[in-house]
Order: sequence, then C-alpha cells, then structure tokens
Amino acid sequence: MARDVSDTQIVETRAELAHWFEAGCKPASEYRVGAEHEKVPFFKRGLAPVPYEGAAGVGALLRGMQAKLGWSAIEDNGHVIGLFDEVGKGAISLEPGGQYELSGAPCATIHEVRDELAAHLAACRDVGEPLGIGFLTLGMSPKWTRAQTPVMPKSRYAIMARYMPKVGGRGLDMMFRTTTVQANLDFSSEADMVDKLRLGVAAQPIITALFANSPFADGVPNGYLSMRSAIWLDTDAARTGMMPFAFEPGFGFEAYVDYALDVPMYFVKRGDVYHDVAGASFRDLLAGRLAQLPGERATISDWANHLSTIFPEVRLKRYLEMRGADLGPPERVLALQAFVVGLYYDRVALDEALAVVKDWSAADRLALRRDVPTLALKAQVGGRGARAVARDLLAISSRGLKRRARKDAEGRDEAHYLDCLLAIAESGRTAAEDWLDAYNGRWRGQIDRVFDEATF
Repeated sequence: MARDVSDTQIVETRAELAHWFEAGCKPASEYRVGAEHEKVPFFKRGLAPVPYEGAAGVGALLRGMQAKLGWSAIEDNGHVIGLFDEVGKGAISLEPGGQYELSGAPCATIHEVRDELAAHLAACRDVGEPLGIGFLTLGMSPKWTRAQTPVMPKSRYAIMARYMPKVGGRGLDMMFRTTTVQANLDFSSEADMVDKLRLGVAAQPIITALFANSPFADGVPNGYLSMRSAIWLDTDAARTGMMPFAFEPGFGFEAYVDYALDVPMYFVKRGDVYHDVAGASFRDLLAGRLAQLPGERATISDWANHLSTIFPEVRLKRYLEMRGADLGPPERVLALQAFVVGLYYDRVALDEALAVVKDWSAADRLALRRDVPTLALKAQVGGRGARAVARDLLAISSRGLKRRARKDAEGRDEAHYLDCLLAIAESGRTAAEDWLDAYNGRWRGQIDRVFDEATF
C-alpha cells in the first residue's frame, strides 16, 4: 500500500464495513486496471544492497524522484518513505527491505499501463544511474541473507517485523526479500465481485506457475522455481491462503467482512503515530473496547488500513488485487495486466474461464497452490496439467482482449501483450528454469552474473 488512509469517520456497524466494499462497484464503462510492481535495488559497483541512509541510498533515490516528477512526499517520522501523484493518483513506496514499488494510476487500457511503466523505468534510470543503483527483475533478492538486507524506516513495518516470527517461519523473508507484480481490477456488483474473486483465487497458482522467477537465495539455487510463492505458505495462516470460504454458497461482501474481522490487527494509526496492537481483534476496536487503546473507536481509515494487512492470494478492497506473480521484466509486468483484463473485462471470457476451474475442489486448489512453487507448469490440478490449464486460460484471455478491441496508435489491440506468456506456456519452461540452466551452465555457478542479466 502506498500510503495509509486518514479518514476519521467513526464506524458504527458491521453493515457499514460491507457498504465500504459495495461503494467500489462501478459500471463496466468505468473499469480501470492498476499495475503494481516491486523491484530490488542494488549498487552496481560491489553488488551490495542499498540502505535507506546515505548520499546514494534509497532515501536519496526517493528525493531525486520527487525532484524529477514533482510528486508529493509521504513521510514517516521525518523520513521520506514514498511519493504520491496528486493528479494521476499513482504512487511510489518502499517495502520493508528497500524494495522500490510503483503503485500505478488507474488506466483505461494496457497501452496506458505500458506508457506509465516506460516513463517510470526511464525516471528510475535517470535518477538511479548517477547514484550507481540498478534494479533486479527477479521475484526475490538472489544473493544477500536476511541479515544483510537493509531495513526501511517505516513504523508499520517495525510492528509487523516484531509480530511475524510469532505466526510463521518465513514472514520476515516475505517482508524483506521478495518482490511481486500485481494487477488491480474493478467489479460492477457484488455478484460480479464473487465471480472474479473465485476465478482469481482458483487461477492464481496458474499465474504463479507462469511467472515463476525466484530460484535463487543466499547466492545459490534455493530448491524452488518460485521461492517467493513458497515463502507465503509459511508466513501467517490467519491472513494468507486460498480462502476456501469464498466458494461457499452465499459468499459476498458480508462474508469477507467477517473474514477480515477475524484477522488479527497489526496497528492503529492516530495522527502520525502507529500504535502497536499486534494480535488484537478489530471487533474490539469496533466496539470501543480495545485494551491497548481504551475508548478508541474504529474509523473508516482503520478499516482500510487493516484490509491492507491481509494477504490472501486475491485481496478484496474496493477493487480486486491479483497477488500471485513473481516480478519479471517489463513485458511480463504488462502481460499480467493483459491476462487478467482479458479474463475479467469480457463477460464471455469470464464465463469460459469459470468453466475451466468450476469442478476443482478446495483440496484440488490447495494442492495446486502447494505444488506450483516447486513444479510450476508441471503441477497437476483436477486431473490436468497446469500447463494445459494455462494454455486454455491464455486463449480465453486473448479472445477477450480482441473483443475488447482497445487499440493503440499503431492499430494493435491488447492481445499481443500475452505473447511472452504464450511462449512460456507453449514451451512449458519458466524463466526460473532458464536462470537455473544459466547458473549451472554458462555462469559456472557464479550468482553475480544475475546482476548483469536480470535487471531493468
């Protein structure tokens, strides 16, 4: 999340929380797509991680981007920890280990996302190169240990870092060493949200398989094709996973409210202060009986901020977030947006895609989710290979994009953004497998070569 919300309206009832989701519904004519991606910065000389402090640190990078773009600074205890575009509504933020994130503005087409991404990466080069900073295109930092990874000065992350080891074995790795690309999509009604969320949850492991790109850690192969995805399996069961309840009859906004209310809180923000209430119940805040903050009542900002600390494979806010993909190069950042837009923003495609996954049981979906970090497209689900399912869904998405017929200045629709994924599905080989071949072959086991080849 780029910046935490500050809306002091008191929430009186559970129904208001469901209404908050409902207010996100919009007509198809107003559908947008928002691309988010995180990337690990590194010093080109010495291949070291980039700390926040210093004349060439992440803080200096942010200040340089602010000067170049004219965006507003987001501060935490006097530190610039992000930037916000008041006009376009995009943002730049920091993840706990210095991962540098663009939360893109809502765009009408993938062509607009392409232009936004190109402008962002150009600005990163213009500001980063004089500082000696480059950016990796992998889903996990490949060389440094967690102890070697810098810590960003964000108050909410300090609270999370204290809590994570209590609820999972790999939460700190998730925070400090992984990077993802995400697609944010709209819904028109509660029923439309339900269809899209169910498809997104079922298909997210297929997306993970197609985008598998995190095979290294601590300078060597880590045993996975997507270690980023494997890490999420041991992070915090209360706030992660495949949400089997979403497939039960009657699922909708209220059921998601009940789920979110049962996820333990991390913090309550009052003014500029983050109060550590990790493990506390939002239900207690809603009733005004939170032990750590006696008498405080839940506000809309508390609800929005709490939702940003829940990490299922698909996250519901006033839009849906697809969260299953490892970061990759620019063409795959765009491909994720196109893949999901093609499935979600054409009703025929949405129905066809739902038909592909409708017979999978909760056990099928969970087994697929557990298998893809290691097997990627070689995993199985419902008696079929993940590769075959990926090819089906890509074909459906391509037809949906062609029917959308949003053309660029050269007369091309959005379907061509799927080409890199079609090539992966056709070959059955992920980027991670190609990197492992390079490591075991022409790199001769020298991980530093990745900093030459897996960069923006």
